[in-house]
Amino acid sequence: MFKALINVAARRFAGAIPTVLLLSIVVFFVLRALPADPLAMLLPPNATQADADAVRHALGLDRSIVVQYVIWLRDALHGNLGTSISFREPVTRLLANSLPATLELSFAGLALALIISIPGGLLLYGTRGTVIENILDVLVVCMLSIPAFLWAIFLMLGFGVMLGWLPFSGRVDSGIVMPAGGTGFLLIDYIITFQFGHWHNAFLHLILPASALALGFSPLVIRVLRSSLLEASDDHYVTVARQRGLTEQQIILKHMLRNSALPTITLIGAQFGFLFGGTLLVETIFSYPGIGNLMVQAVRNHDLPLIQGIALVFCVITLLINTVVDILYVVLNPKLRRA
Repeated sequence: MFKALINVAARRFAGAIPTVLLLSIVVFFVLRALPADPLAMLLPPNATQADADAVRHALGLDRSIVVQYVIWLRDALHGNLGTSISFREPVTRLLANSLPATLELSFAGLALALIISIPGGLLLYGTRGTVIENILDVLVVCMLSIPAFLWAIFLMLGFGVMLGWLPFSGRVDSGIVMPAGGTGFLLIDYIITFQFGHWHNAFLHLILPASALALGFSPLVIRVLRSSLLEASDDHYVTVARQRGLTEQQIILKHMLRNSALPTITLIGAQFGFLFGGTLLVETIFSYPGIGNLMVQAVRNHDLPLIQGIALVFCVITLLINTVVDILYVVLNPKLRRA
């Protein structure tokens, strides 16, 4: 099985190279085609045309777009994604500071979505043919029609502003110092440094934005899991299991759930990119200092190097998640190990 996993990972990484390259070309050329001048953020209002020409030359913006892209690609291959125009810092440093917060939020949202959706899918399947199924189905459709950013507003107003149960701004309270030199994942760093009070504070700040992502993501998983279970219920192995006298609960948990997991994992892999992208608005609403919030500031300031860097990170993360999903296929489906 290990050899099959290596083959899947190698194929995926080989296919990812042209994908990342193509995306970088598209993003680079589209951004240059926009009617926005990044120099507007750099120059003072009284700058002369000579000043503008000098800065443009220093940034290489006076060269052709193709030459600019070749230079950017050469530097990117050496780990240099340029310097942010608005923050005046290397893009890689800004990404390294912001990415752990977004990954922590995304994985918390995904974990919460699975906690909601797996029991939800089982409950929807278990109540099939009853009035309860119709009620739950309407509830799931209602959840499905509400996007993550709207859930974020509802949760912030309900549990943050009106009830005051949970914090709704930032990663920690303003008086708490974030650990320096750690992984950037606060839930890990505070445990490593034995600051359990700060860990609890960071955890509370994570609940509302993660819940907003989870509530926008889980209805899809619920519906796909229910459909997969319904399809699996007519399979031969389920009939045999019933004839052997196994209870319905044993059949579902020991046999059907495992076989229904593949389409559900497919959906999670395909939709995780949307969940990761959904952090952009959720982070903005909760003033969460992640990569999505950074993207909003970059777009607002016409910060082309930073936008390119963030787009590249989104692409790479999505490809990595799809690679993990393909590896899970091989682990869960023995037929693929022989392919």
